[in-house]
Amino acid sequence: MQHRIIVLGAGYTGAIAAGRLARRLHRDEVAITLVNAEPDFVERVRMHQLAAGQDLTPRPLSEMFEGTGVELRIAEVTGVDADRRTVTVTEKDGVTGQLPYDTLVYALGSGWNDQGVTGTAEHAYEIASRPGALRLRERLAGLAAGQPVVVVGAGLTGVEAATELAEARPDLAVALVARGGLGDWLSDKGRAHLRKVVGELGITVHENTAVTEVRADRVTIADGGTVPAAVTVWTTGFAVHPIARATTLETTGTGQIVVDRTMRSLSHPDVYVVGDAAMAMGPGDKPLRMSCASGTPAAWQAADAVAARLTGGKLPHAPVRYFNQCISLGRKEGLIQYVTADDRAVDATLTGRLAALYKELVCKGAVWGVANPTLGLPARRRHVVGETAGTGTTVGAAV
Repeated sequence: MQHRIIVLGAGYTGAIAAGRLARRLHRDEVAITLVNAEPDFVERVRMHQLAAGQDLTPRPLSEMFEGTGVELRIAEVTGVDADRRTVTVTEKDGVTGQLPYDTLVYALGSGWNDQGVTGTAEHAYEIASRPGALRLRERLAGLAAGQPVVVVGAGLTGVEAATELAEARPDLAVALVARGGLGDWLSDKGRAHLRKVVGELGITVHENTAVTEVRADRVTIADGGTVPAAVTVWTTGFAVHPIARATTLETTGTGQIVVDRTMRSLSHPDVYVVGDAAMAMGPGDKPLRMSCASGTPAAWQAADAVAARLTGGKLPHAPVRYFNQCISLGRKEGLIQYVTADDRAVDATLTGRLAALYKELVCKGAVWGVANPTLGLPARRRHVVGETAGTGTTVGAAV
């Protein structure tokens, strides 16, 4: 019988893991099923562009995985029983079913995090998902000149959203609310460039400011003052999909699944976790942050570890590390902040038009990586060894 591998989620990490597994293992010995709620691959790193009115290239998953041997299942994951090794899914027509697995790759990712701030869920807009970005796009299209748009959160997502909107709609009054200093995680050169671009785009910045309430026409800040907002865009971080917390998998207080260096669950060795859902340690014993920069190599690591354990091969030991932070500042400007292995800014940066082109290449490369999970290297499919399917036994469980 075939060893059943189910991959949950076809974002960057899930799609890469599924494709890489298909290139590592013989099709007649494994059955790889990729479950995703939407039929298209979503370029999450471009959601600020979509919200600003730009049209993105459709990328049907059926075309991306054609001929790979990966079975695509368009359904919503509604439950995981990690002890019985089953996944509950609900199809578009409302029919519910269960999928048994021998190995599970959990890549359900994350969504926006309203941080429990009053009024956020009711009045704010998010760009962590395509539906959210499209909803914001529609609302922005209806705004008249001069109306205020407030972006709350000045991390990578917030900075990209504010600059994209300000460039696309110079007729709007765009403001950015930062809990700390603007770009305080960047190098001196990086901060200076960010401030320069933000100033040129006419963005008003409220630094060292916490938002305590969101209303339909304004946000309230910690000192009791208000900032007018016809539209509030909330970008204060991500919250992982809630399903993991409801399972018997070992999770953190944030709901992330605790894994080892091969992205394998510490509590359930037949489960691997990639992307934002994983609590994995990186260089310097620091948790990897939720990002494409760490998610993609983690997906390679997990897929190669699954393949190695199934085929009796050598486990991968390449560390997941950081090299740079790529920030788009509209379509004409960018900032590439080079960092240490554990994600601390160094003096070196790339700025301006060249940085914008660099970031565009990174975005295109991320999509290419989904369709080419082994980075163009020849496929090296290996044979599965031992009892693998239908027996409840995971090959190499003791490795």
